Amino acid sequence: MRIREIDFAKGMLILLVISFHLVYVERLYPYAKQVVYTFHMPAFLVISGFLMNTDKKPRAFCNALLWLAIPYAVMESGYVMMAAVLPVSDHVDDLRASVFFDKLLLHPLGPYWYLHTLIQCEAVCYCASRLQRLSRVSRFVMACLLLYVLADVLAVLSFTSALYFLCGVVMRQARLSIADVCKPSLLALATFAVMAARSQNLNAATVSGAVIVYMSMNVCLLLFRHSGDFVGNVVQFLGRNTLPLYLFSPMFTILCKPMVPVLAFDPTGILFLLSALTICVAGSLLVAIVMDKTGLSRLMFGRAKTLATRQRLSG
Repeated sequence: MRIREIDFAKGMLILLVISFHLVYVERLYPYAKQVVYTFHMPAFLVISGFLMNTDKKPRAFCNALLWLAIPYAVMESGYVMMAAVLPVSDHVDDLRASVFFDKLLLHPLGPYWYLHTLIQCEAVCYCASRLQRLSRVSRFVMACLLLYVLADVLAVLSFTSALYFLCGVVMRQARLSIADVCKPSLLALATFAVMAARSQNLNAATVSGAVIVYMSMNVCLLLFRHSGDFVGNVVQFLGRNTLPLYLFSPMFTILCKPMVPVLAFDPTGILFLLSALTICVAGSLLVAIVMDKTGLSRLMFGRAKTLATRQRLSG
């Protein structure tokens, strides 16, 4: 069942992800980029941990994980090969087989690191949840230990990212709703603004950074409360389709680069941002529609439909 507040928060977050993957925008607003990068992916990880269902049967869980791994492998492979031929910031000078598999399996290049992290966190937390002879606290400690080994010993994971995912898992295990944890208010907005105004706070691995992440989630729910029906429904729709937006938007951010000189008359970059964001969102959704119509969704996602068009409400 869908939870409208979570869909809205995911919609807002994915719009920020796409916006600051636009090189022109991030260069115009470097401090805003720092602020957004402090909270957008940690907040996504909290939500992902909260939405993870550890009660699935092993076969169903492995199947779900497989259909995360396949789109990750396809898109990350494409990104690495693209980085070897295009003058992007993540350019790969010498694409040998060892480099390719290192990026694909261990150290992802570009924006798809989130899926790589999500797969590892879900696998570890699910395995720990199966240790029914241990207490709930012991299973949590076991998950922390395993994730720490992946992060500190094997260096294939950010432990900070894992901790944010675990926060969501704890919320789920404690049977807390989003309304129990997040309290949208103008005070949350003011706290977010004050904390984000100091550059030393812009680190998700610190306590102050964690406060910014938490306040950002409160602010998302505050915006949900005041969004109105039309805007709220549009953002919720995007929130229900964050996977295709996340996967396919990098293709369109590259295609938007020629628009920079055309819209250079606007020194704020707002026209470019709005135009590019529209192209990236519409293009990504169009790719999802084409995949649904041609049956490619079944090959890449394991289901007939990638695009979620209907909203079932919960809470």
